[in-house]
Amino acid sequence: MNSSIKGIAIATLALLLNYSANSAFALPQKINHPITVAKSQPSKDTLIIPGERVGPITRTTTKQDLVKLFGASHLVDKTISGAEGIGSFAATQVNLNQGRSLLVVWSDNTRTKPLDVRNLGWAWKTREGIGVGTPLSELRKKLGNFKLYGLGWDYGGTILLDSSKLSHYQGKIIFRVDAAPNASEKYPNDYQAVSGDGTFSSSDRHWKPLGIRLAEIIVVLNSSE
Repeated sequence: MNSSIKGIAIATLALLLNYSANSAFALPQKINHPITVAKSQPSKDTLIIPGERVGPITRTTTKQDLVKLFGASHLVDKTISGAEGIGSFAATQVNLNQGRSLLVVWSDNTRTKPLDVRNLGWAWKTREGIGVGTPLSELRKKLGNFKLYGLGWDYGGTILLDSSKLSHYQGKIIFRVDAAPNASEKYPNDYQAVSGDGTFSSSDRHWKPLGIRLAEIIVVLNSSE
């Protein structure tokens, strides 16, 4: 692997960890005459802007903000392990319907600074229309011909954005693809041909029968450094 690509990839992939809500409210007030109070629905915003926000969740969002945005009943605090089991991180699961659930990973146990947002449901999309479930053929239309890591290991299927048309998203978002269920049994030769910690072209013929789709998105909001 080219050393410069490897350096960039490893720095970004350090954020990849093994990983295993609805209406806003207004404060009570005394009303002496009829009044209409606008009720926002931030959870309906499912736009991903890499490095900036996931819907209403931004770089400065806190756990208390999540309570206001989605409601305490939709939140579950947990602790997740880092990549290859190294380290642990505070996280908050946001359970929403219609493919809008997600997991916020925090910088520390105060839950006041989000590192990233992951485990995104299918409803979340970038401006380019990229979301969980996007097939490899569509990814190639939007990203051009790109390189990605082989399947079957911790960083398997991770797209190297610096080799794509969306290189400006490098370090701001992580895309990881995976094969369809049982693809390794149905097409063992093709699966093995694009497996391991090497890099492969998205145009490699061995991807075609494997039913490759985008399996994971991690939106980086703040550096872990």
